[in-house]
Amino acid sequence: MTDTDVRRGIVRVCKLMWQRGLIAGPDGNVSVRISFEHVLVTPRGFSKASVEENDLVLVNLDGKRVGGRHEPSSELAMHLAIYRAREDVNAVVHAHPPVATAFAVAGIGLPGNVLPELAVQMGEVPVVPYATPGTEAMPEAIAPFLPNHDAFLLANHGATTVGCTLAEAHQRMESLEHSANILLTARLLGRVNALGIEEARLLEAARRKALEGRMTGEWRATDAGSGA
Repeated sequence: MTDTDVRRGIVRVCKLMWQRGLIAGPDGNVSVRISFEHVLVTPRGFSKASVEENDLVLVNLDGKRVGGRHEPSSELAMHLAIYRAREDVNAVVHAHPPVATAFAVAGIGLPGNVLPELAVQMGEVPVVPYATPGTEAMPEAIAPFLPNHDAFLLANHGATTVGCTLAEAHQRMESLEHSANILLTARLLGRVNALGIEEARLLEAARRKALEGRMTGEWRATDAGSGA
């Protein structure tokens, strides 16, 4: 993927999230690791409905701006903490999907043993304890959850998903909100039926098998923005 392709992919994801109601106003942020040391991220305070390719900001893993005319997202510290902890992650999407965020406000995570699609795509989705957005408290709060999860509900805040590619991170965000809608409806109907132990085990095995095919310890810049 060229720099232009990655930029185009980020802008497309931003607009899709706005169109589908996953963000509003200046909400949300998206980043892609374009080399082992450099990350492209959305600018601070911009509506994702109107952000353009030349608005994106290039930073290094220390958070220093090395390209672009705007300030990087106020949530940059969270993105960088994820990249430093997970070499297999090349894209991060943060949004405020309404139903998933309602679960986060209620302090309720999404179980990994109810919906097969959720189980295979991202497994259990935990609630990260509240941390003030845009502060160093956020990467500290999310750090314990990073090794074992690919999607996170941020208490009283929103949701974050990660992926080997931008397409994967974005799809996980959409699936997270879709699953939250289903689980909320089931709760309103009065019953959430969990899968049996063996069924859940098979889904977890499928998830682990998929994870084995992901990058570990090796940077592949050509894949970072694929499919976005």
